[in-house]
Amino acid sequence: MTIAPVLKPVSQITLTPGSVVTIPNISWLEFESILEELGEKRSARVAYSKETLEIMVPLPEHERPTDLISDIVKILLKSAGRRYEPFGSTTFKREGAAGIEPDACFYILNYQRMINRRRLLPDDPPPDLAIETDVASKTTIDAYLAIEVPEVWVYDSGRLRVYLLQDGEYVESEISPNFPGIAIAQLIPATVERALQVGSCQALEEFESAILSEGFANG
Repeated sequence: MTIAPVLKPVSQITLTPGSVVTIPNISWLEFESILEELGEKRSARVAYSKETLEIMVPLPEHERPTDLISDIVKILLKSAGRRYEPFGSTTFKREGAAGIEPDACFYILNYQRMINRRRLLPDDPPPDLAIETDVASKTTIDAYLAIEVPEVWVYDSGRLRVYLLQDGEYVESEISPNFPGIAIAQLIPATVERALQVGSCQALEEFESAILSEGFANG
């Protein structure tokens, strides 16, 4: 007797917050079909590279550091008099190869080109900075590599890792080219921890005050 495989639409799979599902041997056309099936209004985020698809559902507490770090980036850019366009968890793709949805991301050098962009165009550049909260898997990092995002921050367990794209690989760094002269890897975890003690608003106010008083932003 031949047993036929059970096929179930991805959208009908129930994923609990904090869970990750990895599906191998997914073609690009299948990936595109799954994205369409999942739709845009969803809590799950996806990463696709080397025919492997990951579907992740963040925990509620996952969003807090993401929002906080995004606010820190905005403070730093504003303090330095630099303009930007935030693109949240937009789906970025390299046709036929990879797809990724950052927890947050920013266009900085290319901000002007992205003003009023409602949907990404095939020739749009990748974001200048992407942010991931919690562990970033190999599939996630491979997807960022394929899309050639120049700088990726990964915040996990009270530590911030800064990855810079150099010669086709990510190299961990203590500094960010987007914010020279600022000890990003130390300041951001300290501010996130401070927010747990006094609340996000006060922690951000203290951070902004320190940046302005010390002149870090122009460092």
